[in-house]
Amino acid sequence: MDTSTNTQRARTTPATEQVLGAALNLFSEQGYFNTSIPDLVKASSVSTGSIYHYFRDKEGIARKLYDTLVERMESHFSEIEATHATAQDRCRAVIALLFQLTEQEPAVMRFMLFSRHQEFMPDQKPVCSSRPFVQMREMVAAGMKGGEVRKMTPIIAASAVFGGALRLIQLRLDGILDAPLPEYFDEIWQSAWRSVAV
Repeated sequence: MDTSTNTQRARTTPATEQVLGAALNLFSEQGYFNTSIPDLVKASSVSTGSIYHYFRDKEGIARKLYDTLVERMESHFSEIEATHATAQDRCRAVIALLFQLTEQEPAVMRFMLFSRHQEFMPDQKPVCSSRPFVQMREMVAAGMKGGEVRKMTPIIAASAVFGGALRLIQLRLDGILDAPLPEYFDEIWQSAWRSVAV
């Protein structure tokens, strides 16, 4: 599939924003395969013809949604990198942001972290290979290089820093944790950073 054509077609307009918003909610609530184009038409109030014009097909919608959310997360993380000097402060800020997004935009986190994207976008790399996850690993690696993080296998260090927080996000989205994630922040952060700090 020519994804560049899809990207060009799916330029940002009020109609495309409505479709992407509807797709986010439907894909995260009932799954990609259980969502039809008529569902998207009904939820977005955008005509079938317009949806096919802008996105070509349902996979085009999912791809544009994924790309948009990855770019948004990358921008957030780049801002964190620019405004925090140490690996400790950067990693702490990333977890705080992820917790905040989970509380404020659970559909975004559900779609990005827990949808099986390769099932409906077969040529898409796993989300853990996307630029935001690379940025997270780079923050930890920079801490290792700068002497804040103990020498260890970099992927192990990154998993130690972020793995517990990502698991709490899943538990929150699954309804296992009743309290908002920020209430657990200090405890999970202290545990995470102690596991890697020099």
